[in-house]
Amino acid sequence: MIREAKPEDCVDLAVLSLQVWLHTYATKGIREKISRFALNTFTEKYFLDLLNRSENKVQVYIKDEHLIGFVVIDLASKCSAENAGYEIKTLYISEHFQGSGIGRQLLSQIESQYGSPFWLSTWENNINAIGFYQKLGFKILENTPLCQGSCHC
Repeated sequence: MIREAKPEDCVDLAVLSLQVWLHTYATKGIREKISRFALNTFTEKYFLDLLNRSENKVQVYIKDEHLIGFVVIDLASKCSAENAGYEIKTLYISEHFQGSGIGRQLLSQIESQYGSPFWLSTWENNINAIGFYQKLGFKILENTPLCQGSCHC
């Protein structure tokens, strides 16, 4: 089930973010800089603050009462291109459920609610994410930005 995030989801959003972020970016192991960033960024308060900003929308994917994915969009963020639309800030799916269509469902949900085009950027070494977005028809426009539809960042 996909629904809008609630304040009571924030602790789960923080832990899922830690799991996905570390799996994606700490590929050489853990060191102090990585640990401090992760523990200082992905907190319950961070997500509560995010939910309290009107320009941000967070949709969660719940299965059997477990949070297994989410998407954050920023309706106010602008790409340098005309008609670029809003930004997908984060799309995180638990590694145990990646490849099962949840990311695609979350993107479809936000597109049906907020329209398109939208844009995002991803780390150039995140080959799995880049492959996923390309499979959905996103275009690589620079080193890292990916956009759907007529977006040109």
